[in-house]
Amino acid sequence: MSQPVTGFSKLNKEEKIEWLNSHYLQNSPDAIKVLKQYWNEDAKLQQLHEEFTENTLSNFYLPFGVAPNFLINGKLMAIPMAIEESSVIAAASKAAKFWGSRGGFKATVINTKKIGQVHFIYTGEKEKLKRFYDYIKPVLLDSVRDITQNMEKRGGGVLDIELRDKTAALENYYQLHCYFETKDSMGANFINSCLEKFAHVFQAEAENWKEFTSEEKDIEILMSILSNYVPECVVRAEVSCPVEQLSEENGMKGEEFAQKFIRAVRIAEIEKYRAVTHNKGIMNGIDAVVLATGNDFRAVEAGIHAYASKNGTYTSLTHAAVEDGIFKFWMEIPLALGTVGGLTSLHPLVKLALDMLQNPSARELMEIVAVAGLAQNFGAVQSLITTGIQQGHMKMHLMNILNQQQATPEEKRIIVDYFRKNTVSHSSVITQLEKLRQQ
Repeated sequence: MSQPVTGFSKLNKEEKIEWLNSHYLQNSPDAIKVLKQYWNEDAKLQQLHEEFTENTLSNFYLPFGVAPNFLINGKLMAIPMAIEESSVIAAASKAAKFWGSRGGFKATVINTKKIGQVHFIYTGEKEKLKRFYDYIKPVLLDSVRDITQNMEKRGGGVLDIELRDKTAALENYYQLHCYFETKDSMGANFINSCLEKFAHVFQAEAENWKEFTSEEKDIEILMSILSNYVPECVVRAEVSCPVEQLSEENGMKGEEFAQKFIRAVRIAEIEKYRAVTHNKGIMNGIDAVVLATGNDFRAVEAGIHAYASKNGTYTSLTHAAVEDGIFKFWMEIPLALGTVGGLTSLHPLVKLALDMLQNPSARELMEIVAVAGLAQNFGAVQSLITTGIQQGHMKMHLMNILNQQQATPEEKRIIVDYFRKNTVSHSSVITQLEKLRQQ
């Protein structure tokens, strides 16, 4: 049985790999080969990647692709996507082409407020705390001037601070609920720095507040941290066209398509088992762009799924309707994104992705990301109510199956040609490949 390792972080990369191989990979030369084959030949670039995180052994690559022909607010764009799942970029591109001839996508940022909180315990009289808060609020705002001055020059800063009484949910629990505008940066470090300063000043000033008893002065700061739930940092994306323009190549009339589409979305609105998969499809598009542009897809995921539950039950993020003969499909989602700071100036592919998008502001990136999610969802629902999801998905998955079977380039060409007119399944691909090899 392996013993805990000490001083692992102080080992160099080669030593870390040797330790891992001897303790967990059965001294496999293939394991070392796999790890090293993903090292970047450019030593400086490799070092840059290694400094993004800790205990780095190698690089984990994802395909970096592009979905072209997105008409967004009258501007034609090519959207970068980093994702490994088959058919995501294809579906988004198909939806972009479909709506490009029907007026394109419209996107609007509704608000950009971000939130952070100081969580604390106070055991005294509520009215005393309220009077202390009224006194301390301007002091708190003034205390972070050195932190906020550069952000304020860009039009951002601290927007407001509220005292929130949460004692009904947890005994003696209160919050300083704070609003921020961080402009083109995601703003996590800025927000957390302000919050920690608020906490320090709040606690220190409480000790000198004459109205407090000695017990009341002993305010316990639990934690100071931004929230990834940003229900007031919201963007809307939408498409619309006359119903008759929805006619499908498979012969489905526009009215039938609209009716089926709306019902499919309605099911996702009322049935959480469907809603989770429905929204996962939206996140296929969103995460791919968020990752490609160096933003925090985990924060985005958490915030959006919380937003999908904001009315007490998990539901669809997208909605559809027909009004006066016009089909409408739309979505409103919270997105806290940045185009400066973090990886945006460090990771070469992130910089390239932002260049590809013509170096958008954070608000513009919010619009682009929301459109990618809406497009992906439209493509998925469109497939579900027409040909079914597997026809397109499995054809895209075909190459993965062939690579798993170590098919040669010639075998791939023949098999791909065969399945242009036949249904793809894992077993059918294996069968055809075996037949070809027997010949």
